[in-house]
Amino acid sequence: MVTREWPLVPVYSTAAAFFIFERTLLGDLSSPAWTAFVMAWLFGVMMLSAFAVVRHSECLAEIFGEPYGTLILTFAITAIEVMMIAAVMLTGPEISTTARDTMFAVVMIVFNGMGGLTLLVGGLRYHEQTYNLQGANAFLAVIVPLAVLGLVLPNFTLSAPGGALSTPHEIFLIVMSLALYGVFLAIQTLRHRHYFLDAGEAEAMPEQVSPDRRTAAYHSALLVLYIVPIVLLSKKIAVPIDVGVRVLGAPVALVGFLVAVLIMSPESLTAVRATLANQMQRSINLLLGSVLASISLTIPAVLAIGLLTDRTVVLGLPTVDVILLLLTLAMGALTYASGRTNVLQGAVHLLLFCAYVVLMFDR
Repeated sequence: MVTREWPLVPVYSTAAAFFIFERTLLGDLSSPAWTAFVMAWLFGVMMLSAFAVVRHSECLAEIFGEPYGTLILTFAITAIEVMMIAAVMLTGPEISTTARDTMFAVVMIVFNGMGGLTLLVGGLRYHEQTYNLQGANAFLAVIVPLAVLGLVLPNFTLSAPGGALSTPHEIFLIVMSLALYGVFLAIQTLRHRHYFLDAGEAEAMPEQVSPDRRTAAYHSALLVLYIVPIVLLSKKIAVPIDVGVRVLGAPVALVGFLVAVLIMSPESLTAVRATLANQMQRSINLLLGSVLASISLTIPAVLAIGLLTDRTVVLGLPTVDVILLLLTLAMGALTYASGRTNVLQGAVHLLLFCAYVVLMFDR
């Protein structure tokens, strides 16, 4: 069991190397080849650690059952997301769009990219798959207003310019996001837990088995051990990413896209595996849960960081992205409105994802 934890060696070795020899490794990034090498090195090591986080989260999911297992994975991934965004924000300009771009990228990657892929491969293998309609609607009922209030409304408020919010608006959004997510968690884990379970799982709910505390403690400790180096290396990878974007003349939104890919890839692949195993409910819990947590927890975190460090956090999306976001939310409402999924829905979501990628580079 311990031999499976070999990633700890390269992960912590890399973290130590970049803290001890930071000036040597990151001091001169004038060479494109060296910049690409450093970025690939950090990206690969952080991805290795992220997959280990998912592995231990899945073990905890088996121990505690749904929806607690999915929540553990979601919170772990969201913590990584917040730390990475904070690292990029604190090394970037005073006016930051990183949080906005990352949250939008998460929505487009998870809702349309990986969500479309899961629907497509599930439809190809099983023709139709079923899920708990009440659970999907509960996710969407919170995602839609939070996404619009957080990423669209700032473009139309008059108290602060340029897609930013005034301090009273920021405080209101922080409190409202956390309160609404708290209500959702109460619904998901207490009052209406059966909304987020398959029919067979819901019937077996009364017969809960006590979790193995020693095994749970083991996986929890390793989960933290793999999250820590990702957090430590977040600030380091922000440097070559910023340099690479400037040198290549790439759009600033690419930073948020890369952060979102690093964060969401392991969780998204877990959702695909669940779909191939005909566990569509778990897949939906992972995908929609990650989008909800990304919006409702990241917005308060980055706004709080902005208030504490006197930085301007721009949340309002550009017009093109607003259109894509509203299309995605509308399509999501249609996709998860029947309790059944098929390949057509997956194809449409993948189309929206391709449009997002194209428009990122050519507007």
